[in-house]
Amino acid sequence: MIDELKKLVTQYLPNADLALLEKAYNYASSAHYCQIRATGEPYFNHCCNVAKILTELKLDIPTLCAALLHDILEDTLVVSQELKQEFGEEITSLVEGVTKINSYKFNDKLTAQAENWRKMLFAIVKDARVIIIKLADRLHNMRTLKSLSPDKQKKIALETLTLYTPFAHRLGIYNWKNELEDLTFEILEPDKYNEIKTKWKARSGRNIEYLNYLEKEITKKLTSANIPFRLSSRPKNLYGIYRKMQRQQKPFSAIQDLFGMRIITDTQEHCYQILSIVQTDFKIVENSFTDYIILPKANLYQSLHITVASESDVVVEIQIRTEEMHKKAEYGIAAHWRYKDQFNKTTDNSKDIDLEKHLEFIKHILETKDSEEFLSDLKTECNFEQIYVSTPKGKIIRLPDGATALDFAYAVHTDIGNKCMGVKVNGKMVPLNYKLISGQTCEALVRKNIKPSEHWLSFVVTYQAKYRIRKFLKETKKQLRS
Repeated sequence: MIDELKKLVTQYLPNADLALLEKAYNYASSAHYCQIRATGEPYFNHCCNVAKILTELKLDIPTLCAALLHDILEDTLVVSQELKQEFGEEITSLVEGVTKINSYKFNDKLTAQAENWRKMLFAIVKDARVIIIKLADRLHNMRTLKSLSPDKQKKIALETLTLYTPFAHRLGIYNWKNELEDLTFEILEPDKYNEIKTKWKARSGRNIEYLNYLEKEITKKLTSANIPFRLSSRPKNLYGIYRKMQRQQKPFSAIQDLFGMRIITDTQEHCYQILSIVQTDFKIVENSFTDYIILPKANLYQSLHITVASESDVVVEIQIRTEEMHKKAEYGIAAHWRYKDQFNKTTDNSKDIDLEKHLEFIKHILETKDSEEFLSDLKTECNFEQIYVSTPKGKIIRLPDGATALDFAYAVHTDIGNKCMGVKVNGKMVPLNYKLISGQTCEALVRKNIKPSEHWLSFVVTYQAKYRIRKFLKETKKQLRS
């Protein structure tokens, strides 16, 4: 397996220190000797597969070494000091970051889960590669989950769906997010999974036929316009289709876009030229255009989205982006280490800023002390279904799906949230707990004698709103005591 791993690495890191990788392989292989997984295979095979998964994102040598060693502190007799002597501070720190807390007995499972996640979040803020290793670890565990009992499968799948999958989405690693969703969907909802999979196969022929037609026509038109481009197509993941059926309350037969097409070019200017050609020469689905270039998603994703339809209403979503946007969309937070030359130690400050933006939400969550609130905040911030509303002056406010009028007020400004008496939505007054939807125009109204109350915490969903309300209540109690 080391030969296979080295071959994968040299394809994107031809000058890599393979001696260090081989040392980590031999060291971990020896430490895990005779350990067997539930699948019946040697345990160390899992560590190798985690490292192989990381090569898909073209991660650096220290990260791959940490992947090979990621379970060594938890499942063998090796201790941190020994690991540090052999592999240094960087690799040891990564391994420690993905290691569960086992030395302290917590009062309940909720506290244990919260503290393990809290420990990992602290490690992620220090070095974001920790979560990438952890996600690769969970992805391989999900791929091999069927060797466990049905109860354990469901427990692990549920945790994956509620925490790990949203985290992959929040950090922009879409390929892993989609696979994790489908793996958990198959375990948690096997009947619905198989039903959608069967219906998808039955309908895919017509979609592929239209997709092939689109590729030929777009190739001709963009070649004629002398615009550099390349095309790629992909099926939508089954869980994504299922969630769309739920959101729109539609049967599978009413879900039209089973495939997506990507048009990748060199500049932002060419993105908009391609958009113009698509809009002019193809049948566009009404209200399907979204500009994520002007207004990127919270995980820094950028693309132009537009949906086209055939004469028989076969539908394909087209995403138009530059090569740099595509790298971010494919690799998410991992793109930081692709842009950074690990061997010459050169840095790109703009990519460091991108990394800070990726991790900003984690720093806020860590301020929550209560275990239940901490896990709730974490799940909310990782939930990546989003809505977009605007102020009367046209400023776009991005909020998580399920956000309320009061969440909007706090997103505008803390003082407006603290004194909010109500919100006008499309010109009509709504209560503070009113759930917003995309496209609405919102205006927060304030009154001097309004103050945050404990009740507000029962319906706001954003961390920003929760944090500001808790802070105000805490400061008020402190003033009363003094």
